[in-house]
Amino acid sequence: MSASFFPPITLYSEQTTLLMPIINRIAALSDEMAAWRHDFHEHPELLYEVHRTAGIVADRLREFGCDEVTTGIGRTGVVGVIRGRKSTSGKTIGLRADMDALPIEETSGLPYASKTPGLMHACGHDGHTAMLLGAAKYLAETRNFDGTAIVIFQPAEEGGAGGKAMIDDGLMTRWGIQEVYGMHNMPGVPEGHFAITPGPILASADSVEITVRGKGGHGGAGPHKAVDSVLIGAQIVNGLQSIVARNVDPLKSAVISICEFHAGTAFNIIPETALLRGTVRTLDPEVRNLVERRIGEVADGIARALGGSAETKYTRMYPVTMNHEREAAVAADVARDIVGPERVNERVVPLMGGEDFAFMLEERPGAFILLGMGDGKECHHPAYQFNDAILGHGASYWVRLVEKTMPAG
Repeated sequence: MSASFFPPITLYSEQTTLLMPIINRIAALSDEMAAWRHDFHEHPELLYEVHRTAGIVADRLREFGCDEVTTGIGRTGVVGVIRGRKSTSGKTIGLRADMDALPIEETSGLPYASKTPGLMHACGHDGHTAMLLGAAKYLAETRNFDGTAIVIFQPAEEGGAGGKAMIDDGLMTRWGIQEVYGMHNMPGVPEGHFAITPGPILASADSVEITVRGKGGHGGAGPHKAVDSVLIGAQIVNGLQSIVARNVDPLKSAVISICEFHAGTAFNIIPETALLRGTVRTLDPEVRNLVERRIGEVADGIARALGGSAETKYTRMYPVTMNHEREAAVAADVARDIVGPERVNERVVPLMGGEDFAFMLEERPGAFILLGMGDGKECHHPAYQFNDAILGHGASYWVRLVEKTMPAG
């Protein structure tokens, strides 16, 4: 995800006193949150194999005095229940953080860099987990709200649909969650700024695989006797861009990127088959349907015209991350309480990155907000570094969200 998607955000000058009313108790927890994060960063775990991380999270929640701590939701997810001083509101909201890392070799040079070869927290999920743990500790201590807060620690966000797995295990119904909120760090956005928008904020993320079949032959002596799968595949790659250019409304967004092309075993043999793989992103469910249908039609038509065939496998992975209007306004209001109105962009331009919190927003009203990290490497870069200075902003946001949506009176 790139900051180039963001319109300019007004900054305070260096001479201006910064408005950052982080909760005092949260500020006092900063070193502890950073220590948790560094430990998670040193020991990254992939997809559903977050056993160590989930175990530490569950132990901490029990130490904090959460009313209930349940493990094994969505295979390795953890759910904590914190009841407020009152329960007259009958309201229950969920706060979600992700725990998994990425299959990337770290090059950050940090003293607490990954100790697991080939794995790294390159998307800041270690920070997300630490911020929500800090908020859980504060909420369990103070309980200054009327209702129930559910803290959700999710595995397998990075391509494993862990959010859906937790939902399938009864996350929303078992704990009676009525609203759900998520947050992600954002490199390139000024440190401590928040960004959100109602409606789509992140794209659907799907995969496509096209198997092209032709007729093998000699590339030099008899190309006219063959049906060239490479030629067909190349034409399909070009042809798919016509979907974006000529089928999708120009005021809407779609991305079709063929990122793999596998064919052939020798420099002079026309291969019988070719395999294309790619990703598809959209910000509108109707556009998603259109693109899925047209990819199959275009690939089949081009292959047939050149004497071959094409079989398309389209896999829907993550839906559009669609913020609900009321809840997005609530989230923006809470963010303004933390950092001031000049540091909240509540009409941010949507990004084409995907996020499996989208599954939770399909089940319950809620909102997903972005928290600025300042300058630095983008997510999924081997030298990415989470900015510990935003831990207090994130934890304070979670706390104020609970206290503002479920006021104790």
